Amino acid sequence: MSAWTDEPGVVELPDGRRIRGAGSRRPRCAVPPPDFAVFLLGRDPAPEGWEYRWVRWRDFRPPDSTEEALAALREAWERADEQRVEIACGGGIGRTGSAVALLAVMSGTEPERAVSWARTHYHRRAVETRRQRRWVEATARTIGAHRD
Repeated sequence: MSAWTDEPGVVELPDGRRIRGAGSRRPRCAVPPPDFAVFLLGRDPAPEGWEYRWVRWRDFRPPDSTEEALAALREAWERADEQRVEIACGGGIGRTGSAVALLAVMSGTEPERAVSWARTHYHRRAVETRRQRRWVEATARTIGAHRD
């Protein structure tokens, strides 16, 4: 097990953990496989070669289950302390950016800054739709309340 270095898509969270955001429709090229991945997709991608969690989350929407999404993201956040963790949706921007915003809150970012943090540190178009933004804001407040 090892941490990410400077591979494409790697973002350092406020607490120093590093995760990699990715698009499952994009080629991996020379990027090493993760130790653990969370896929935010409409269908289970069933990748071979690494451990993963699948969250049913269709494009341009919030996830089907906030509870399942948070459980997978909490596991990703915990594992990122020592492992290469990857978060991926189809394009690697909207759903992945939403997840990055919540991981930032788990790492210490104030809930009301979650979306702007993801757009500044991960991708300028992270959290693509109003529905996603409302979901991130509401869920971030929940995480923040449990963190205090």
